[in-house]
Amino acid sequence: MLDTKVTELLNQQVNKEFYSAYLYLDFSNFCYEEGLDGFGNWYRVQAQEERDHAMLFVQYLLNNGEKVALETIEKPAVVPENAKMVLAEGLKHERYVTGLIHNIYDAAHSVKDFRTMQFLDWFVKEQGEEETNAEGLVKKYELFGDDPKSLYMLDNELGARVYSAPSLVL
Repeated sequence: MLDTKVTELLNQQVNKEFYSAYLYLDFSNFCYEEGLDGFGNWYRVQAQEERDHAMLFVQYLLNNGEKVALETIEKPAVVPENAKMVLAEGLKHERYVTGLIHNIYDAAHSVKDFRTMQFLDWFVKEQGEEETNAEGLVKKYELFGDDPKSLYMLDNELGARVYSAPSLVL
């Protein structure tokens, strides 16, 4: 059995990951509505990833004999206004999620829950990649986004992203 506080934080993370999927699906829908299909595709893939992250936390809890506590997933608080805002909010959100993962890791470390720490190692690495990707998109948009031809090229680049399920072994 897992420590009570660690279990609580893992359950909260399930719901935070599902919220992330909602947020990115909302961003995707906005981008499609704006005619930025590549951006829409990129955030749809991002939503799929976040859903799978939630399911990894669910499976980890179940594998450790813990109950999964699903809560209501709130409507995203961010109302997209333009592509630049979507990218900036995406980066802000990834930094927030990184903090959540670090908080769980810290709680697991404080009770010497090495199994949970090992499970979270993948998420720590994944969040580093997520932040790097989000920062890269913001930088590209800042460099090229105001130029219609460059925006078109960036949109095409983002449209090429394909989904691949995470390869974490539980």
